[in-house]
Amino acid sequence: MFVLTLNRARLRQIGVGAMCCAVVVCSALLGRYISTRTVETAASPGGRIESAQDIQTWFTGYGLEVDGASITADKVKIPRKWDDSFSAFNEVVAQSGLDLSRYKGKTVEKWQALIPSASNGQESCYGVLLVYKKKPVGAYLLAKPSGVVTGLGDAQAAMADAQQEAAAAAASQEAAASVPAEAAAQLQEAQESTAPYIDLPLDANGYPVE
Repeated sequence: MFVLTLNRARLRQIGVGAMCCAVVVCSALLGRYISTRTVETAASPGGRIESAQDIQTWFTGYGLEVDGASITADKVKIPRKWDDSFSAFNEVVAQSGLDLSRYKGKTVEKWQALIPSASNGQESCYGVLLVYKKKPVGAYLLAKPSGVVTGLGDAQAAMADAQQEAAAAAASQEAAASVPAEAAAQLQEAQESTAPYIDLPLDANGYPVE
């Protein structure tokens, strides 16, 4: 029978080594957890808003790229008493998962940023984010100069439809372009396989004969 004997010094060395390994493993896991949480927080639309960079990150979470150089901030007051139009406006805001009903009578920050991909020669589209104590409380899209307000949900659906239509149009154009090319290739092949008119012998009436 084989018996392993260890003295106290050896046991102490093994214990210290095991403790160091445990510390290294725990540190690696903790670092990975913190890194993952940092990425999730940065990408989360519900994160704290403290700078223009946070505005860009917030809208990016909804698939909207904003022009950082165009970002402006102002202050507005949420009405204490709502009429039907403002209630309808809050329903538009609700598409972003936010609600202004808890902030009646409060003064909030109004951040605006141009969305180039949703703008054209007639209208400029802006993403608007309402912030109270560094917390997002409302969001929508605003078209200028028309003043049309759109919810983020409707905007995302419209962008998806536009992308599908663009892809279908591109596929249709590619298919249409290939038809003349195929026809031209067939004509070229027919011309190459047929003797030229002037090379054929002519009969007494001037018609080609083979």
